[in-house]
Amino acid sequence: MAEKKNILTYAGLTKLEKELEDLKVNKRAEVAEKIKEAREQGDLSENAEYDAAKDEQRDIEARIEEIEKILKNADVVDEDDVDTKKISVGCKVTILDKEYDEELEFKLVGSTEASSLNGMISNESPLGSALIGKKVGNVVIVESQDGPMKYKVLSIERVND
Repeated sequence: MAEKKNILTYAGLTKLEKELEDLKVNKRAEVAEKIKEAREQGDLSENAEYDAAKDEQRDIEARIEEIEKILKNADVVDEDDVDTKKISVGCKVTILDKEYDEELEFKLVGSTEASSLNGMISNESPLGSALIGKKVGNVVIVESQDGPMKYKVLSIERVND
């Protein structure tokens, strides 16, 4: 079975690469030192610091593996090449929520980078997938738990972080 491609913006790729470097260079060394210090305290069977350090080491290694898998299957979107005539991953989009007459602005990203608190929605989310390919002036209807929601596309821009 083919691995799912992870759509990333260049900023998202850079962020993951920095995190991976930090985990490999700094965090591994820090946890190794914690394990060493805990071992020097003697009996490991009742050593909470040793257990905590081993748990932290396991978490770090799991995150390293996760990031390496994401990067191995990354499909990077060059925001400078984004077509502002229609919505795609890498766009900054402003829409009008027709029900609440409220403007919403966000960046459309791959699911790996999505963070609604930071104004970044996934291309796989109901709203994100409904917006893909739409143009300024188009109205999209997104099914939600509260019924259909209508949004009008107001603008599409390139994102230059």
